[in-house]
Amino acid sequence: MGIESSCDETAAAVVRGRTVLSDEIASSADVQSLYGGVVPEIASRAHTEAVSAVVERAVKKAGIGYGDLDAVAVTYGAGLLGALLVGVSFAKAFAYALNKPLIAADHIRGHLAAAYTCAPDLEPPFVTLLASGGHTAVLYAESEGKFRILGATLDDAAGEAFDKVARVLGLKYPGGPNIERCIREGNGKPVIPMPKMLKGGGGYNFSYSGLKTAVINYCHTMEQKGLPYSKADVAASFQCAAVDVLVDKTMEAARETGVHTVTAGGGVAANSYLRQRLSEACEAAGLRLVLPEKRLCTDNAAMIAAEGAVQYRLGNFAKMDLNAKASVPLAATLGGH
Repeated sequence: MGIESSCDETAAAVVRGRTVLSDEIASSADVQSLYGGVVPEIASRAHTEAVSAVVERAVKKAGIGYGDLDAVAVTYGAGLLGALLVGVSFAKAFAYALNKPLIAADHIRGHLAAAYTCAPDLEPPFVTLLASGGHTAVLYAESEGKFRILGATLDDAAGEAFDKVARVLGLKYPGGPNIERCIREGNGKPVIPMPKMLKGGGGYNFSYSGLKTAVINYCHTMEQKGLPYSKADVAASFQCAAVDVLVDKTMEAARETGVHTVTAGGGVAANSYLRQRLSEACEAAGLRLVLPEKRLCTDNAAMIAAEGAVQYRLGNFAKMDLNAKASVPLAATLGGH
């Protein structure tokens, strides 16, 4: 059983091995969109109201009984502290009542483990692109339990940049899917020059602050001059600049490490343009691409259950004094427990 409550999604899922038996989600995103982002107190209250029913639905849909579960995995970090505490508190009580092992699952490792749910034969080594609201990095998977960071963002994460640009364009939260919808109103071409972040340097590192600022400056300049501009063109130009460098550096990492497989995880991995570009690049390079379903790229409990299965095989179990952590360093996250 996997339980996820790090942000505005209350989710529970059951995984057998690498097969997802159920994946239930209750979201407060519609309420959060009224405020242009996630309000922690609202999220925490929504989790408290939903978690018990979501877990019950997940078990019922999986066609099992509570006693059939081998372990309970829960996201302990990183995320909104109040939201995490709801999931952690419920999971500890749930595991204790069932006399089942408790597993502390890291949210980021969950995003990476999502790839296993759509490719049961996937085994390290491989290169993976992590692109979420809080992290952006190119990683080398040495084993199920250990990843090596090849490069990471120096400032904003890719998902964070999408949300901030969406706000500048007057689009609702969450930014990623609304930017995609906005782009469909135009021709989808990057007609406005945008900076290519560390394109020719910086190794495998990324920087999104300059791109975000470029979008803000362009929109403000046009508005101050009283000139019309196309939001669809701005969105398309931003998306291409944000995504192209992700794909280029991921492919370079695959070539340098000599792997035969590339994976991706995190909310931005649901972006259609990113999936298309990765697919084309991997096909041209003769590499296997493993992409989780779009619904398993955004926050969900199936990825937490999948990561729980990894930690179960490694024998990493948590004690009942497990606490939530709002922040978990990326290096500590990927080095294994």
